[in-house]
Formats: sequence, C-alpha cells, structure tokens
Amino acid sequence: MGVSERYRDAWEGYWSATSDTPGEAIWDADPSLSSVPHTELLLPYADTALPVVDLGCGNGTQTRYLATRFGRAIGVDLSHAAIAHARRADTEGVVEFAQLDLGDSEAVTALHERIGDTNVYMRAVIHQSEAEVRPAVAAAVATLLGERGRAFVAELTPDSKAVLQQVAQGPDGPPEKLRRVLEHGLKPASVSAEEVPRLLRAAGLTTLAQGDTALAQTAYLPDGTRVDLPARWFVLATTPAVG
Repeated sequence: MGVSERYRDAWEGYWSATSDTPGEAIWDADPSLSSVPHTELLLPYADTALPVVDLGCGNGTQTRYLATRFGRAIGVDLSHAAIAHARRADTEGVVEFAQLDLGDSEAVTALHERIGDTNVYMRAVIHQSEAEVRPAVAAAVATLLGERGRAFVAELTPDSKAVLQQVAQGPDGPPEKLRRVLEHGLKPASVSAEEVPRLLRAAGLTTLAQGDTALAQTAYLPDGTRVDLPARWFVLATTPAVG
C-alpha cells in the first residue's frame, strides 16, 4: 500500500531543511552510542558474511559503521533528501544507498530478490510510522531476512513520550532540534508497549533476545543532560534459532 503522500512529504520536508552537519537531526547520535552497542547484541546471532540493510537509514551515520562489521551494507530510506545526505557523507563509498518505501511490499520483495537473505538494522522506525503501515514495516523485516538473516530492531516505548513532553516544556519551549521534528508533523513514540511485539509476531518473526535500552539523542536539557529516550530492543529471525 505504501505510505501516504502527507507522510512522505513530511519526511522530505524535514530532510530538505536539515543540513549535512553531523548531529543536526535529533536522532543522529554518534555510532558509539547507537549502532556500536546494538551490533554487539546482534553479532552473536548473525552471519556477517551476509549483507546488512539499515532500514530508515536517514543520513547514513549508523550505516557507515555497519559497513565495518558486515561484508556489505545497504542503507534505505523513504526520503530522497535523506539519501542525498547519506551519499554526500559517505565520502569513501563504503555503503550502497537507495530510496525505499517500507510499506511497498513489492519494492521490498524486489530488494530481497536482488541481494538475497540479509541482516537488518532498524532503529526507531515503527514507532513513528503511520498506524496503517506499521504491519507492512514489520513484514518488510521478515521479507528481507529470508531464512538466514537476523535483525536488530529498537523501538521507543510509551515512556519516551513523557520524556519528550518534559523536554518540550522547558523555559524556552522545545529545543530547536525537537521543534523541527514537531513542525514537520512527525510524531515520535506513538505506539503502545504491546504493539511492537505484536506486529513482529504477526509478521512471522521470532524473538531470539530482547531487553530495555535508551536511544541517545543529540539534544540536551538546560542543565546539560543528554536526552535519552526509553526503548526496547529485539534480535529477530524468521525461524527459531538452531542450536
């Protein structure tokens, strides 16, 4: 079915208004705070000879790190402007980037047919997706994994909404980085605690490991404390792990 035109335009508008400066996007954390620890959770289950696809790669910060741990790294994002950012930042050409609507099952299947079974990294995509498209996003993970791939998925929990509300109610209103997200109509932390596991199960995904975490942001509270958003992580396969 694909995403709505409104949702697509919101992301194009956001990334078009964002500079190439690292960290300008509120979620553009340094890999040491994001894909580095996440990869350590995934690697015990994953075959690094398979490619890895970063779903919702944005400007590619995490994808470039993933390219150091897997033989091939591919970053996909709904936004053409985001992919343009990612390609400019990838000065050494270590990643393949492409525009992809995760709600378009035919396009996702075509990617799987092109690259075969692959590992997946997906950080905070389901929670801000349109409700009617969330099942397709979870299904996209399963399609790309095939039989041999493994996925790391991290999603904000409802507790993140309270943190964001606290951040937005500072003496000067929301910090600029959060204000731009809200001004473009993007709605973070809009899923229930039960919805993400239910979507993953419905997509035919088996949870191999899971736990609580926090996703580091690039915004800070007035007292200098970094904004960290409560989240839950899952390592997933389409079939139960053997052995």
